[in-house]
Amino acid sequence: MQQDTYVGIDVAKGEFDVAIASTGKVWRFPNTAAGCRSAIKRLSQFLVALVVLEATGGHEWKLVDALRAAGFKVAVVNPIQIRNFARSLGILAKTDRIDAKVIARFAAVVRPPVRERPSREVRDLAALVSRRWQLQGLRTAERNRLGSAANQTVRSDLRRAIDGLGRRIVRLDREIASAIEADPTLRARSALLASAPGVGPQLVAALAAYLPELGTLGNKQVAALVGVAPFNRDSGGFSGRRFIQGGRSPVRQVLYMAALSASRHNPAIGEFYDRLVEAGKPKKLALIACARKLLITLNSMLRHGRQWEEQVQG
Repeated sequence: MQQDTYVGIDVAKGEFDVAIASTGKVWRFPNTAAGCRSAIKRLSQFLVALVVLEATGGHEWKLVDALRAAGFKVAVVNPIQIRNFARSLGILAKTDRIDAKVIARFAAVVRPPVRERPSREVRDLAALVSRRWQLQGLRTAERNRLGSAANQTVRSDLRRAIDGLGRRIVRLDREIASAIEADPTLRARSALLASAPGVGPQLVAALAAYLPELGTLGNKQVAALVGVAPFNRDSGGFSGRRFIQGGRSPVRQVLYMAALSASRHNPAIGEFYDRLVEAGKPKKLALIACARKLLITLNSMLRHGRQWEEQVQG
């Protein structure tokens, strides 16, 4: 009987390396349509249980789509997970062939869950949201430079750059709103999210673009996915503070700011925040707890199709 095969693929812009966990064999293919077909033909000789790739900023999706179209189960994972797994094995060297072998071993041992690729509409929205954050970062950097610039010519140039970036951000905001309005699913989900006091258009867009699983997962799962679930730090007689880590940091950053707003303008979140602070919790930890509570409530709203008021009163 043929044994299940676990495959790891290290993807670069121009090529990718395919490794088989059970044999350690590695093949290299060009990252082209022809290269994808050749890799699929080679893998079709095996009983492949799972193919795992790292998220590489977009270079992997051509291959992922081709593999899924050919019937393979494919998981795309965070590169940090792979690097931590390699360190746990004592593998410090890093080449494309070594990385492919490590990913294959990760696939065989961890067997990460397979998630569907977001729709074209969600991917387009994510590109717009990402570009907005980039421009916002550039504008913040220019504002910081303006604060320390002494030369009048430089100050004038910085002001023009800041104004120009502001206009581009406004245009992107319109594009993001149009993209959400044009898709019935995104429009309906966003309307539910926006019914929550303190949830503004930036959080709505971030959740729509970077957390399409919202409303389909359990509360603990979605909190861990975003990175607002507390982890224990206990060993023997030592009991340390709970901490958060990992997750989708872009969503977490916007969610934290939304929790700050909700603690002031959303009665349910505000009361929760005040109760935590009065109990002696540091304000930052209280805000993180509010972010988690807000996320869990939004998750439940989408799961049941209920507005904020219906959710908190129900």
